[in-house]
Amino acid sequence: MEHYKLYVNGEWVDTVKHKEVINKYTGEPFATIAQAEKEDVDRAVAAARKSFQAVKLSPYQRYEILSRASKLLIEKQEEIAKILCQEAGKIISEARGEIKRAALTFEIAAEEAKRIHGEMVPVEASPGAENRMAFTIRVPVGVVCAITPFNFPVNLVAHKVAPAIAAGNTLILKPTQETPVVAAKIVEILLEAGLPKEHINLLFGSGTNVGEALLHNQDINFYSFTGSPAVGERIRNIIGLRKCTLELGSNSAVIVHLDAYDIKEAAFLCAQKSFINAGQVCISVQRVYVHKHIFEEFINEMKLYTEKLVIGDPMDEKTNIGPLINEREAERIDGWVKEAVNQGAKLITGGERIGKSCYKPTILSGGNKDMKIVCMEAFAPVVTVIPYDEIDEAIKYTNDSQFGLQAGIFTSNINIAFKAAREIETGGVMINDTSMYRVDAMPYGGIKRSGTGKEGPKYVIEEMTEEKIIVFNL
Repeated sequence: MEHYKLYVNGEWVDTVKHKEVINKYTGEPFATIAQAEKEDVDRAVAAARKSFQAVKLSPYQRYEILSRASKLLIEKQEEIAKILCQEAGKIISEARGEIKRAALTFEIAAEEAKRIHGEMVPVEASPGAENRMAFTIRVPVGVVCAITPFNFPVNLVAHKVAPAIAAGNTLILKPTQETPVVAAKIVEILLEAGLPKEHINLLFGSGTNVGEALLHNQDINFYSFTGSPAVGERIRNIIGLRKCTLELGSNSAVIVHLDAYDIKEAAFLCAQKSFINAGQVCISVQRVYVHKHIFEEFINEMKLYTEKLVIGDPMDEKTNIGPLINEREAERIDGWVKEAVNQGAKLITGGERIGKSCYKPTILSGGNKDMKIVCMEAFAPVVTVIPYDEIDEAIKYTNDSQFGLQAGIFTSNINIAFKAAREIETGGVMINDTSMYRVDAMPYGGIKRSGTGKEGPKYVIEEMTEEKIIVFNL
């Protein structure tokens, strides 16, 4: 069984305590990882601080390192994809797709490293400042702490690590305990690509132990976190005035209006984007509001697609849906579905566990906004379809949420499209697509309890740098 060590101060370091990494489909361990203590955290942060002060990479050097890392990811795609299947339960086709996306994220960040710039500020336009000239520059924040989740453990590491390097920062990477191995592989790739040895540190450990130590270490300048709202709020409370980006999830909605250009296509896309990665996606389609006159046609088409999906071994090329991240999550979502049915929702298809951690893709109809399956983040292969009368009603339903990450609408009416774009309260609105549309170059982030700040290399580089003004008295 492979064992993975911490990477601290330019060295791979083992510890006394180890933890097993579980194959999410079989339930059997396939690797072990070292477990960090507070002393390891302090050494890692001190090393990152020292490296930030001692080694200044030029923008072109950062570009070269990130470009090489992108190419190495593609070269090692099959090896990493197989690890993803085991530790995340991700089906093999989606695992390969995630690695390709991560390589592109590194490539985008590499290009952005060459485009970090300030601007001229016309201070001379102010009375008495005629002999002044001013401009801004952007400087790295310093030490970045990246805390990553289990659902996209390659690409979300890329979205935090690559922009941090592009901006000229040094790093502490703390992946979730559920999917730590691919994070170690990315650190290996970055070192092979030429990143200075002390520029990145890798820590494995629990949130209550390692996570808390990281939050209280005042030498960390910036936190990038993807996870639950409760943890995001705790990070905010502890770090005080230090900067952060928080991506905290959603219960994303899609509206399918009466004039949708292709109801069958809309139903296919909504079903597909409800069940990718077993529904464990922050912008997965969880709520669908469908005009009452097309409701039956839509839900029948959605059911036809859903019942063809194959659940099983993620390593099997024919599998469409693998396991949830653990048995506890399968138990939770099964309870939510049963509770919704008891409260009046209708079970259209699914609604049962398969084995310990797999859950049959599930469609519910009707119900009310107070059901857990509607108002909370499901993070499972379950979608609820609800009819509406007027577009204002659908927009109101969409906005009646504690979250606000992304939403979608299907319509052929340009006025309704613009109305939705203006009035839906989310960080992104997708016209004639689902909430799950994302390309890695675009700004990505939410409002309300979905978090603060933006991901996407160009946009998070702005977050991971400080604007400094320079004024000349000529």
